[in-house]
Amino acid sequence: MWKIDGALYPDVDPPETVETLAAQVDFIARLCAAWDFGLLPDWETIEEIRRAAWLQAVDACQLLTSPTYHLLRRWHHLSPLPFLGSIPAYIRDDPNLAFV
Repeated sequence: MWKIDGALYPDVDPPETVETLAAQVDFIARLCAAWDFGLLPDWETIEEIRRAAWLQAVDACQLLTSPTYHLLRRWHHLSPLPFLGSIPAYIRDDPNLAFV
């Protein structure tokens, strides 16, 4: 079973599961915030959030300023939404970005 990263919940105890839509949306918001600031998730977390069970939560989240959120939308084959943030040069000019 997939283990929820407790580091994403500094303000509360991490939940045992994220089965409801509200819990999934909260998890995605926390994950995107951490990832956007350079805290990369475990591989198991990436595998989990790419599952079809997360599609509705990803679509509902609407974090238009988060580069990570837009990546999650692409992974779930959701239609693109306008990106309302800026991509820092160290990311934009990273030659490895093409492989993400």
